[in-house]
Amino acid sequence: MHDTFTFGLLVLSAASAMLLAVQSHRLSERLRVPTPAFFLVAAALAVELIPGLGEPSHRTVERIVTVALLVILFDGGLHIGSARFRSSAGPILSLGVLGTLFTVVGAAGLVHLLLDTSWYASVLVATAIAPTDPAVVFSVLGRREIEGRSGTVLEGESGANDPVGIALMAALLTAGSLSAGALVGAAGTFVLQLVVGTVVGIFGGRLLLVGMRRLPLPAQGLYPVRTLVGVGVVFGLATVAHGSGFLAVFVAGIVLGDERAPYKRDIERFHAALASLGEVVAFAYLGFTVHLDVLARSDVWIPGLVIGLALALLVRPVLVGPLLLRSALSRGEQAFVLLSGLKGAVPLLLGSFLLDAGLPEADRLYAVVVVVVLVSVVLQGGLVPTLARLFHVRMRTVEQEPFSLGIGLREQPRAAHRVTIEAGSVAAGSQLRLLPGLAEGTWVSLVLREGVLVNVRGDTVLLPGDDVLLLVDEEQDPDVVRQLFAGHPQI
Repeated sequence: MHDTFTFGLLVLSAASAMLLAVQSHRLSERLRVPTPAFFLVAAALAVELIPGLGEPSHRTVERIVTVALLVILFDGGLHIGSARFRSSAGPILSLGVLGTLFTVVGAAGLVHLLLDTSWYASVLVATAIAPTDPAVVFSVLGRREIEGRSGTVLEGESGANDPVGIALMAALLTAGSLSAGALVGAAGTFVLQLVVGTVVGIFGGRLLLVGMRRLPLPAQGLYPVRTLVGVGVVFGLATVAHGSGFLAVFVAGIVLGDERAPYKRDIERFHAALASLGEVVAFAYLGFTVHLDVLARSDVWIPGLVIGLALALLVRPVLVGPLLLRSALSRGEQAFVLLSGLKGAVPLLLGSFLLDAGLPEADRLYAVVVVVVLVSVVLQGGLVPTLARLFHVRMRTVEQEPFSLGIGLREQPRAAHRVTIEAGSVAAGSQLRLLPGLAEGTWVSLVLREGVLVNVRGDTVLLPGDDVLLLVDEEQDPDVVRQLFAGHPQI
């Protein structure tokens, strides 16, 4: 009976914490502090204040956070999709790969100067704090969504630099030093992980799509579960092949993002919910590894504060900024992207690797990483909405739509396409009857504006943010029609 009581108390505590996490978004919006940050601090306080609550092993934390990152990265890839990725592939890849390496170089110099550590330890700490996390940005924004390419670049950069940072950390830890031979080996390992991860992600995503389309299941609820299991298979295959499983999962999500398949919307909602929960779980478990007495030391929080501010205001604008000069982003959008690169769960995970790396003062180094993340989330994150207004980056409020109107079909609707009108597109501000390039058999059957159905007529003017259902003539290329509206398929 005692075991039953203990287990019931454990379930009650865990469920209550998760319920609090789900309901804490209002507090997050009001304070402009991401919800996961609350649970990082709460977990750290719980370890100190609750008797008998032991700190989990580093290995357990790493594995739980790894699973959480898989669902976060896959959902990020799904949300971007291949069309949005191709439209901003240049800045995404340059920021994700070169931007990460440049940040490591600049941050390593700061760490070496302020912490008086060896160059090897300095590079490891710099690698830990280099990746960004758009989920933290969007948690700060709440129900507001960034329009245009700047949002795509922010999402894509973090999806790319998370696997890059993890692969670089793994290569450096395997090398064990910064000698010439070790660096050559680390470079080879790093490139191998990226190449194998990309290849496995592409082929894994295509195989997942084939299964989604051609292998029916007996119940609708099993389709999202199968995709989740497929994500694990993709990660495992890439890892066993000495590639980056994180990159493979992200790429697989991009491959599937714009494709149509049975129950695709249900699959997307399922993974979006898992990603939100995964972000909270990752921060909470990482919080168990944080020691408040170490954070309170002046040789931890002072250099951590300086490094966090210098990363945001000096290293990223100066070293990473030139990578955006030739992009299609406006100067304001470039500044917004550079100043909105917030830190999240991945820097904390990479920082926890330092605890088992055999480095002198590993606890202090990890605590500095935690301070840098908190500085980025709390101070820098609170300014993101202000920066958007300052640099004239367009945002729109995404209202919840708890009621849906739809029908189920036995076959894929080949002629039906749902798109969202984007600002600056040909369709935005145009009357339906004056839209160029539409075949006679192609017509708009439904327009949804701010949650309200619009009466569709020839003189109806389309506005940015409108959701439009198109019935495309069989002789017309659907991609040409979607480019006219500058939207991305949703069904």
